[in-house]
Formats: sequence, C-alpha cells, structure tokens
Amino acid sequence: MSAADDDYRKALDRARVHSLEWLASMPTRPVRPRRTADEIEAEFPARLDDAPRDAADVVDELARVAEPGLMAMPSGRFFGWVIGGTLPAALAADWLVGAWDQNAALRYATPATAALEEVAGRWVLDLLGLPTASGVGFTTGGTTANFVGLAAGRRWVLDRAGWNVDAEGLSGAPRVRVFVGAERHASVDIALRYLGLGRPTVVAADAQGRLRADELAAALAETDASEGVERGHGGPRIVVLQAGDLHSGAFDPLRESIAIARRHGAWVHVDGAFGLWAAASPTLRGTLLDGVELADSWATDAHKTLNVPYDCGIAIVGRADLLRAVFTMETSYLVHEGVGVSDPFERVPELSRRARGVPVWAALRSLGRDGVVDLVERLVATARHLAEALGRLPGVEVLNDVVFTQVCVSFGSDERTRAVTQALIAEGEVWMSGSRWSGRDVLRISVSNWSTDARDVQLSISAVERALDSVPIAP
Repeated sequence: MSAADDDYRKALDRARVHSLEWLASMPTRPVRPRRTADEIEAEFPARLDDAPRDAADVVDELARVAEPGLMAMPSGRFFGWVIGGTLPAALAADWLVGAWDQNAALRYATPATAALEEVAGRWVLDLLGLPTASGVGFTTGGTTANFVGLAAGRRWVLDRAGWNVDAEGLSGAPRVRVFVGAERHASVDIALRYLGLGRPTVVAADAQGRLRADELAAALAETDASEGVERGHGGPRIVVLQAGDLHSGAFDPLRESIAIARRHGAWVHVDGAFGLWAAASPTLRGTLLDGVELADSWATDAHKTLNVPYDCGIAIVGRADLLRAVFTMETSYLVHEGVGVSDPFERVPELSRRARGVPVWAALRSLGRDGVVDLVERLVATARHLAEALGRLPGVEVLNDVVFTQVCVSFGSDERTRAVTQALIAEGEVWMSGSRWSGRDVLRISVSNWSTDARDVQLSISAVERALDSVPIAP
C-alpha cells in the first residue's frame, strides 16, 4: 500500500465513523444547533497554519468542531422549510460520487456517470408520467431547475417572434411577458432576473394559493389587447404554474391553465420543487396534477420529496433538442461522443459539476416504483395526521386544506403564534419554522423526511403542547 493509499484509508475510515455516529444520534439529539456560526468560527485560528496536518486528524477536528453547530436536518422531527432526509442508498452513492471524482460533463470522458444519469432521467420521466422524449438535466437545486426551464422557454418564444437571442442578446428584443401566480415561490422571480426578463405579471390566487385560471385568461387577454394583437398572435408569452404551494401545498389548476396559455401561444413551465413527485402516486396525480404532462418544462428538487443528498435539482424540458441548443457550447478540447449525441453539460448551466444524478439513480433503484409511491403517500398521510392532532389542541387553528405535505397553523393572535414558535424552536425537540401567509403569522410544518415515524410524530405533538403551555393566552 502506498503512502497516499494509506492516507485515503485513514481519512475515510474516520469520516465513516463520524458519519455513522452523527446518523445514530438522530433519534435523541435536539434538532436545533447548539452553537452559533460565530462560536464555531472562533475555534479556528485567524491565519492558516504554515505546517501541513495529517488528513485523518483534520477529519477528526472537522467533526469535533462542526458537530455542535449542525442542524439535525436528517431527523424525523425536522419539519422546517421543505427539506428531506437522505435515503441510505442515496447517501452511500453520494460517497462514491465523491470518491470517483468525475466531472460529469461528457459521455466520452465519464461514460459511467453519464449512463447512470441517463437511466435516472428516464426513470423520473416514467414515474412522473412526463413525455418520454424530454431532456433531463441535474442542477444545483430548484432555482437553477427553474432557470433551465425558463431559459428554454425564453429561447422558444423569442425564436417564434423572429428574434435570435443567442446572436443578438435581449437589447432590442420583443418583450417576453411572464405570467405567474400571486403565491409562486421566490425562486421563480430570481430565475427571471437571471434571465433578464424582469418582473412578471402577477395573477391573483385563491385562498389556498392556487392561481385562478379565470384571472390568467383575463391577464393574457388584457395584454393582447394592450398590444393591439389577436389572441395567440401577440408577443412572446411564458406562463409559470405551481405544483405545491410553499405554505398550503396547493396545486394550480394545471389542465385548465395550460389550455388557456396554449390559446395565447405561451410556453408553460411548472415549478414543482416538492409537489411534482405527487405525480408518482396514481391517487394524488388524478386529484392534484391532472394535465401536468401537457406543459413544456418542469422543475423539481430531488433532495426534497425524493430524499437524496444536497444538492440535486432536476430540470425537465419537453423539447430535448431545444434544451441542448440553449446550453451547448463548442470548443476544441471538448470531445463529443458523436454527432447528434447530447452530453450531460448541454442540459444544465454548469460545465464542471459532480454527478448529481447518481444518488437519484440509487434512490430510485432502492425504492422501486412501489417504494416511491409509498414514500410520497406516507409523507402526505403524516402531514394529515399532524394537522388533525394539532387541530384538536386548544387554541390551535389549521389554516390550510392539507392536500399534500404542508401544514400551516395559527395559535390565535400573531403575537402568540410568534411566541409559541419561538418557544418550540428554543426547546429544540423538533424544528418547525415560522412564516407569514395570507396576512397572518403561522407555524409552517413541511413533512419531507422518509424516516419520520409514529414516534417522531408523537414527540412533535407533545413538543407543540409544551410550547403552547409556556405561552399564556393574553387576557
């Protein structure tokens, strides 16, 4: 064994031990971090040491110093934001991805990871019932997945308007009008800013956050009229729909909205960061995602509902050739496998990246179709159980229809809701995040972790009861 081999073995052995200790602590450790970022930073010298250090010792130091500042996001009692845990096969595959150290850009150079991502992409399309000829790219997360879909949409609508955005840029181009629901996620707006498309036209939503199809039709008609054009013959249009509202979990009326968008010649993008996975369930698909396959592009996060490690967004574009045209580049040192063969880098913004799709492959391979359906439906059942149990507590009001994995509750006044939320977080038994929705402060619960079980649910209900008892109702 060479010295380098020995260094790898010792360092990785230490990482394995610390990783298993961390995962074993999940059932009993507090969810919240015990130390702040400033306190962690103070553990290290301001100036980098001159002398090198043993790799295994560095791993030990890293684990020791970081542990008190880690949020127990893999815990079954973590319900903050929309963050899944990590399935065992996906975590192990991610370790291998790090060890393999492949730049997953080219089929010719990294055939193994390219093939695994191709298979994972086909499995995702099959599970979600999306067009089989779609292009699939593995991005950093939901924001970049939205960026990819909207970039393809921008190219398509400007091409139809006779404008070559690649050659001419946006200066002087016909204005691309983008229509979004009032409750869309902020990552959509950020992606539009990245693309130079500016602020979208906001369409009213109903009480659960669903875009109103009649208001979308009116907004598109008004825009056509203001530009003096016939319906469907106006300027470039993009409609963004949502599969899973951040607070209520509600889904936009997809089939009706897509039909309206089509009449106006619009590209339709679906932001389904966590909710798109509902399409894997035959029961949920029919009630929540009817018509989703009729859109042009879709975005989701595998590290949410599918429970793979960070980071892993998935961008899907129905026109694979268009996706390739948007992100391809030509340079002499990139060796393509053949004419007409699409490389992984031609579906995402990055040229250099890790093989994010491999943990997706491992997660799907380990779960199988039935396991994915069970995972999704179990998360929904847990959310409904939590909502029912919390709704029976005195002074608790569940504010949303629990159609997927999100629950929003109020404890009366905004002041009391904030106080109960703060008490819950301070205790640390569970983590549920505070937010504001429909003009009210809320405690928002996102059920996303595959490992959340009946014990976690009961501990969480008890923690909310204790927080309630600690905050008296104002007279």
